[in-house]
Amino acid sequence: MVRYAGTGAVEWVESGGGPLVAVPEAVLPFWTGADGEETASDYDRACEVDGHVGLLPVGDSTALVLGGEPASTAFLPGHGTFVRWCAADSEDDLLACVPAALEAAEWEPEVRWHVPGAVLLFDAAWPGTESARAGHVRVVLEPGTYTVRAAHVRPGPETWLGLVHLRR
Repeated sequence: MVRYAGTGAVEWVESGGGPLVAVPEAVLPFWTGADGEETASDYDRACEVDGHVGLLPVGDSTALVLGGEPASTAFLPGHGTFVRWCAADSEDDLLACVPAALEAAEWEPEVRWHVPGAVLLFDAAWPGTESARAGHVRVVLEPGTYTVRAAHVRPGPETWLGLVHLRR
């Protein structure tokens, strides 16, 4: 977890170069990251996601993969949105653009994600049981099915961001 501003700032998660993944806490021990014993590790499966979002089975649930570029990512509960920092002069500039970016976004096709409750967002290379070592953000979600849609938006000449919006 990284903080770019003072107290009360948004918590950001960074990747070592690959995708981020939001794994339900209930199945966190089943996410093996890059350490999997299978032919293709969970990390390999996450890297194969085509587009800005995808779903992968984990235990008896599903993880949400945030694909595309490995941008710093935060969850803004007031907007129900993961915000991915692609380019901006400051955190304040980026966050100020979010409402307009949500209005202007040209969304990719939606996916449906069923979650049993809270999820942890972290670098997909880490095993779920070690996600705290790599930095993570806990996202409190009500159990149920969410429609997930993603977009890449340029609300200003120096500001680019990715959006992953969750709706119940």
